[in-house]
Amino acid sequence: MDRRLFLKAAAAVSGAGIVGVNDRAEALEHEMMHLLDESAAGSSVTPAERPPLRGAEGEDPLSVMPAKPTLLDFFEHRFGSASHVLQSATRAMEHGMDEEIILACLLHDLSVMNLIRADHGWWCAQMIQPYVSERVSWAIRYHQALRFFPDPSVGYEYPEMYVRMFGADHEPEPYIHAAYEYARNHKWYMAARSITMHDDYSFDPDKKVSIEPFTDIVGRHFRQPKEGLGNDNSPTAHMWRTMINPRRRL
Repeated sequence: MDRRLFLKAAAAVSGAGIVGVNDRAEALEHEMMHLLDESAAGSSVTPAERPPLRGAEGEDPLSVMPAKPTLLDFFEHRFGSASHVLQSATRAMEHGMDEEIILACLLHDLSVMNLIRADHGWWCAQMIQPYVSERVSWAIRYHQALRFFPDPSVGYEYPEMYVRMFGADHEPEPYIHAAYEYARNHKWYMAARSITMHDDYSFDPDKKVSIEPFTDIVGRHFRQPKEGLGNDNSPTAHMWRTMINPRRRL
């Protein structure tokens, strides 16, 4: 993890007046992702010039989506450089994870990137559930809680950035504890844990990544609706429509 990136993100979160360990963790990761994307894109935009952590989104022009958008279209038109999730999936691929885990790493933060910040694990899992295997959506749902709990058996430590931000003796909210206890004894525990192992340290501003190595994996494991994401009749199509046009009033 890049120390300068962390300190810059931590300062922005501290200045936003956000309380609660989980809310601050969500905001911290969101800010680090923004800063990472700006670094990857060579942008000179500062946090003060971007939409704030709390408040309305800016009114920069949105690029036009295809009539029947695919997941890859969202990466191109709505997810910015997506450097964090691409780094996470790249790490999973380099470490020999199976294709479902690589896909889960690629998708695990999509909701926090363009839809909602709070409880992003649950929101993201719900958003993609109609289009992926149950194992993938389950792993994404519970990775949010597992981030806060070390597992020495697989070499996962309490993240350094959380130690710096909250201290080593923080106490997550009761629902995070309950989700962890449930996930810890589930048959897919290691799927969710694998996301955390390739998540918290995928913030390298110097690493070059792209979506290209994952297009075949997406094709094999993401059920693309023929009508296009947002136009099908799935229970979560409205979430994708919101990302297509987040400023729609009616």
